[in-house]
Amino acid sequence: MVKQMQLHRMENREKSGLTTFGSYWGKGEVSSEAKFILMNEDNSNVPVQSRITAYWPDGTVKWAAHTANSDSMSKLITVETVLKDHRNKETNSTLSEERNKQEIIERDTKQAGGNDNTDILITEEKDSLFVQAGTTSVRIWNKGTKLFEQFHTSECKAVEKAELVALLEERSIEDDVAIKRDVPYLGVIKETKIEECGPLRCVIKITGIHQHAITKREVLPFILRMTIGKNQSQIVFTHTFLYDGDENKDFLKGIGVRFYRQMKGENYNRHIKFGTDYGCFHESLAMLLTWHPRVPISIYESQMKGEVLRLNEKDTPEAIQAKENIPIWGEYVLCQDSATHYVVKKKISKEECCYIEGLHGIKAKGTVAVSDEEGGFAIGLKDFWQKYPSTYQVKDLENEEASATVWFWSPEVEAMDFRHYTTTGYSQTYYEGFDEMGATPYGIANTNEIRLTAIATGIPSDEWMERFFKQVQKPCVYIANPEYYHELGAFGIWSLRKRENEAQVWLEDQLEKGLEFYLEEIKVRNWYGLFSYGDVMHTYDRTRHCWRYDMGGYAWQNTELVPTLWLWYCFLRTGREDIFTMAEAMVRHCSEVDVYHLGPYKGIGSRHNVRHWGCSCKEARIAMAGHHRFYYYLTGDYRLGDIFDEVKDGDFALLELDPLRHFFNKEEMVYKTHARTGPDWSTFTSNWMTEWERTKNQAYKEKILTGIQDLKNAPLRLISGSDFEYDPKSSHLRYIGEQATGGFHLIICMGAPQAWFELARLLEDEEWNQMLADFGRFYYMDHEKQMAFTNGLIKDRISTFPYMAAAMAAYGATYYQDKELAKKVWKELKECLSTEAKNSVFAINPVYHAGNQEILQEMSSVSTNVMSQWCLNVIVALDLIPEELPESFFGG
Repeated sequence: MVKQMQLHRMENREKSGLTTFGSYWGKGEVSSEAKFILMNEDNSNVPVQSRITAYWPDGTVKWAAHTANSDSMSKLITVETVLKDHRNKETNSTLSEERNKQEIIERDTKQAGGNDNTDILITEEKDSLFVQAGTTSVRIWNKGTKLFEQFHTSECKAVEKAELVALLEERSIEDDVAIKRDVPYLGVIKETKIEECGPLRCVIKITGIHQHAITKREVLPFILRMTIGKNQSQIVFTHTFLYDGDENKDFLKGIGVRFYRQMKGENYNRHIKFGTDYGCFHESLAMLLTWHPRVPISIYESQMKGEVLRLNEKDTPEAIQAKENIPIWGEYVLCQDSATHYVVKKKISKEECCYIEGLHGIKAKGTVAVSDEEGGFAIGLKDFWQKYPSTYQVKDLENEEASATVWFWSPEVEAMDFRHYTTTGYSQTYYEGFDEMGATPYGIANTNEIRLTAIATGIPSDEWMERFFKQVQKPCVYIANPEYYHELGAFGIWSLRKRENEAQVWLEDQLEKGLEFYLEEIKVRNWYGLFSYGDVMHTYDRTRHCWRYDMGGYAWQNTELVPTLWLWYCFLRTGREDIFTMAEAMVRHCSEVDVYHLGPYKGIGSRHNVRHWGCSCKEARIAMAGHHRFYYYLTGDYRLGDIFDEVKDGDFALLELDPLRHFFNKEEMVYKTHARTGPDWSTFTSNWMTEWERTKNQAYKEKILTGIQDLKNAPLRLISGSDFEYDPKSSHLRYIGEQATGGFHLIICMGAPQAWFELARLLEDEEWNQMLADFGRFYYMDHEKQMAFTNGLIKDRISTFPYMAAAMAAYGATYYQDKELAKKVWKELKECLSTEAKNSVFAINPVYHAGNQEILQEMSSVSTNVMSQWCLNVIVALDLIPEELPESFFGG
């Protein structure tokens, strides 16, 4: 039995060597023992390396990740499975053909890297791993401060070694004087692990911490992944650092990776090139444009073309004479100090000499190349200007050993200050949760991606640098058409775009206007920076014509009301590259900066605030696996595997910080903490479902079933509560009455419907399906009917913000075939824009000379809460109850 999935290269994405992409399969279709085949449009085979990333409950493949060389792939590709069906006999002709075909593919895959038939070979030695990946080799250390040595290809020795570096500006008070010291640290490796190794690539995970050479103080743990491809002259580094310092003393002055190269040949044949706004900044260390002696201009022109010069006394006496008496520029810096400015400067390598500035620009491309007479290397840092302050610092170019440091946080700018913006809380005035302070950055993280590429000869051309820039910033991604994902129910319930009547056109217009506004707002408001890029803000201030960046819980969104899911479902519906890029940035930010990876809050995150880690509410919902499953399954990203490992037991953090600690007497509790059905327990189900499907660990399935059974036993089933006592050890929920702290809408506005819809398909539990339907139907009852339905048990509890429950109500309408409920859902989704968006219907109006814009395109009543929830619920309702959408209801 053969199954096929067709994919295509996303628009505006470059062929970039090895690429990894996800495939999705229906339940029961693909055995876990299946082999995967990759074919181009012309049916030619492309070698592929595959791994399973998620399973259906019956053990069949749900998601798989495939690695192949995009340079060999057509725009359209097909993933095909060859199944081992042990129920059929060997004489079955179809099965025999498939097995014969598989034998050919396995032979071809052995040749994945090139002309030889050897796999990537990793030799484990005493203190290192030696990786021989065809024509590429590197030695990776498992102890000490050297990250790797001898990154060589068949054509050149590109980089001799590398290390991880950090600078802390350590502040103290000595004799009533404030002291600042820049203290250097080097990364020390604690463990090196082979995560994946096959015929096409290997992935090495290195963990450790930065250490001071003298005091031996350890700070800033790191996780580094090196991806090395067969016959690929490139290594991809995914670098994660965690903050575990004292925010009152440890200010981040710099953190990055430093590469060293043994330089060869004359200084005038040593070059540096930076990717700039337009073209490149290119210089030689010793530029042969002199007054006296006058070097022939043809020599200088050849030099600036990047050609290796062969000078001698006989043919070029003027150049030989001049080279002894011209400045040698041994150090170059490109610093992107803001989202709208960078500077290139250089100096002679002497302490007493100053820098001079060579270029100012707006947005550097994030690439640098260094070369000499025998080759060199290029570095690309993804999202270079978006995650400012980033810097390339290249030193000692005139010496035998030069270094190039990629700084994620640049020492050229003011140190990163992790302290809070205030010393008190503003729970009543500025929506900050509680008055208690909880603004700790301890345990947050940041992840960045570097590409290191060997250069065989000379400085690369500007055209090569442009291609490299596109590979770094827009690497190749393969996806299926929306119809494929939708037909097989990938990621639950969502709709395809249709414009078949006036109502559909109106709704799709609103969805598109909302997206376009936020895509543009990121640029207008400069929502960039190492610790902010990927997030958006919460609430708009129409009087100041800006977002409430300085008002407590109204500033950064931090996944509140799941703009993450809004973006990803919009991407699934459209396949648009710009939405993918925005959602990808949100994944990196929200999974790292908004979440705790160390300490007592590990596995949960911080609610929305002026500072991403500033709110006293530390919530499970912020760290929900559901925010990021899309990116994980579509790209096979290993770092998110770490994140999912952390959050799977995030419920234990509630023992440290009860989310309802200010509302119940701890002494009267049976269990040690609380969990609301949503957003707490709903988040746990998302985390546990992800762990169950990734690893087949039945213990996490049982956690889900335990909670569902407790809800089945509650007086109103899923409608009960939403406040429960909770025991993380047993996963039991204890019913304590009908109180919904914070509002009944909190159950369903933080991603619960999306998690529960997917869960329903996995569990195939009819009572759970009915519980979901009953919840949606109940939410849209008027209060009198709700009281009658519950025999008065809910008392004065009301269902606020009904548009946030539209997806659940649509589910109920579908389950019970309730047309009146379906019509009520559409009426609510239309009318809520009059109350929540102040009749604006996502309208954009020009405001002159506001927001630092000549003409500001303003959506004056916008709130990300409303935008993300309204759009998300419309996307679900369009799939479940489209037949009850009147053709002209939304017209006018």
